[in-house]
Amino acid sequence: MTANDLITDDIPPLRIDDTAEKALRWMDEFRVSNLAVVNGTEFVGIISDSILLDFNDPDAPIGSQRISLVRPVLLGTQHVYDALKLMAELGIDVIAVTDENGHYSGTISIQRLAERMATLAAVREPGGILELEVNSMDYSLSQIAQIVEGNDAKILSVYVSPMPDTSKILVTLKINREDLSRILQTFARYNYTVLATHHQSEFTEDLKRRYDEFMNFINM
Repeated sequence: MTANDLITDDIPPLRIDDTAEKALRWMDEFRVSNLAVVNGTEFVGIISDSILLDFNDPDAPIGSQRISLVRPVLLGTQHVYDALKLMAELGIDVIAVTDENGHYSGTISIQRLAERMATLAAVREPGGILELEVNSMDYSLSQIAQIVEGNDAKILSVYVSPMPDTSKILVTLKINREDLSRILQTFARYNYTVLATHHQSEFTEDLKRRYDEFMNFINM
C-alpha cells in the first residue's frame, strides 16, 4: 500500500494567497491542526494552527508572512509506513503527498491513516493475539511461522519492537485462530517466552474501545 492509496479528497490544500482566517476556519471544519499549502501545483509546506494564531493580521495572505513551514517529503510511491513515521516524528495530523518534482498530489489525514493501518494489521479479522519475548540474536520469523503453521494456523500480521534497556524484542502475532492452546504448547517446547495472549472474545471489545477512543480524540 503506497501513499497514493491513502490520499483523501475531503481535505483540500491552502493556497499562498489564502488568509489565516480562512485557514483556521478550514481547520475547524475538517477537524485538523495542520493543512498543506501550495503555490499553483508546487507544494510549499505544512502550516499549523499555532503559526496561524500568531499572525498579526488574520486577513493577510499566508504567502505574505515571514514564516517557516515544515516541508516533509513524502512521494506517492512510498509505503504507508513512511507516512506514519513522518506524522509521528513531526507531530502533525495531515501530510502532503508529492511527485518526484515536488508537485502536490494530495493530502493524507491521520484518520484515513488509522483506518488503513487497521486493515494492514488485520484488526477486524477473527483470531487471537500472542506476544513473545525473544532475544534479538535468536529471532527467526521463519521458525515462528513454522510453529504456527505446524498447528494448522496462519499468521495474519506480525509486529516486532525493541524492549527498552534489554537485548530482547517483543514479537506480537495476530493469528487466525481463537484457541491458541496447541500453539502455546509448541512455543513452550521450543523454549519461547510467552508474555501474553489475548483470545478474540476478550480482545475485540478492548480493541474496539481503544480504536473508538482514538477516533474520537482525532475528531475533537
